Amino acid sequence: MKIYVGNMPYSVTSEDLAKMFEEHGRVQDAQVITDRETGRSKGFGFIDMPDNAEADEAIKALNATQLSGRQLTVNQARPRRERTTRRY
Repeated sequence: MKIYVGNMPYSVTSEDLAKMFEEHGRVQDAQVITDRETGRSKGFGFIDMPDNAEADEAIKALNATQLSGRQLTVNQARPRRERTTRRY
């Protein structure tokens, strides 16, 4: 299951994110999304957990918890929206 984690402190790394979720099960991948130009975190990321039961447990345990003074938003990731191309 792919999990969305939002409202993270900008100091959180992909390794930090993985460690946080590993307490609830096996983590296949953890990625903090960064700005292409600056390399700075955008404050959100994604976790891949192969076991859906463990992923559900992690969501329940971590959603609305505090991390460095910020309340995390943790839920199942929704499919990516198609980008529309504008022609002028």
